Amino acid sequence: MEEDLVDVLLTTYNSNIEYLKLQVDSILNQTYKNIHLIISDDCSSNEDVIKTLQEYEKQDNRITVYYNEKNIGYIKNFEFLLTKSNAKYISFADHDDIWYENKIEKSVQTLKEEDVDLVYCDCKQIDENGQVINESYLHYKNMPILDGVNNILAFSRHIAIGCSTMFTKKIKEQMLPFKPQVMAHDWLNVYLASKQKGVYCIEEPLFGYRLHTNNEFGGRSLKQNLSKWKKENGKTYGAYKNYRNENVIKKAYFDGAIMCKIYRDSLNLGKNEDEEGVLEYYNKLLKTKILNIHLIKYNKYLSFKGIGKRKLKEVLIFHFPLISYLAYLLK
Repeated sequence: MEEDLVDVLLTTYNSNIEYLKLQVDSILNQTYKNIHLIISDDCSSNEDVIKTLQEYEKQDNRITVYYNEKNIGYIKNFEFLLTKSNAKYISFADHDDIWYENKIEKSVQTLKEEDVDLVYCDCKQIDENGQVINESYLHYKNMPILDGVNNILAFSRHIAIGCSTMFTKKIKEQMLPFKPQVMAHDWLNVYLASKQKGVYCIEEPLFGYRLHTNNEFGGRSLKQNLSKWKKENGKTYGAYKNYRNENVIKKAYFDGAIMCKIYRDSLNLGKNEDEEGVLEYYNKLLKTKILNIHLIKYNKYLSFKGIGKRKLKEVLIFHFPLISYLAYLLK
């Protein structure tokens, strides 16, 4: 039986050549062979990146490369790649990870067996040299294990890193074109899947997720981000409240929920009382000056089994801003 086509969408921008080659090779060497690796370079100034991509495209007819004439940013670049995809199943890929040889095969198999619109998997965190730092990203980061449909967590918080997901063509078509409110394509695809046939988590590491100082995401620690903000904006309570509201609550939570609501309404996926409650909850958090006593709302909309120490950090920032300000001063 012929394998269903899987499109792997990969963006590059002045990528580390060694990491890029390792990643592309790991995708081409998958046990699942019917793939189309679609790459979009976002106007790299490093000519070695262009030459490397050109060489790969010549060597394997499963590769197609596009070269942007100007830099459009990673979100618009992934949107562009989605418009070039025609496969039954789609996966996002970072340019510096290493996929284990069964990643695509296991993802396709699970999508079919569980009859869902999206699967995501665990991964091992690796350093610049490829050495394993953490055996399980999901457990180390206290991430939710999300299965089934209409889970409020898919609306209220970011669930899965894009390179861990595989999703159906239907979800891709619903994502396009990106609305102005799209702030995380890998939040949106999980949410849309959760509202329909559902999501399933593969609790097995299927790739190495590289952490290094030049990561597009995760390159700076929370302490480094706070230090940068304090240097630019000061150490006053007002400066901290701006950081809490704009950089944490809005950018990392509220904006994502608003994005989901806009897609939900435009696709007529059905209003949900809990989803409206999440929006109201975030709005009230932004207005909190000293203390917000409604912890029951956090437990209802954001907490989950295995959340661990992550809950303490979020509760302090959301509900006890004055106490978390003291921690801000010490960072």
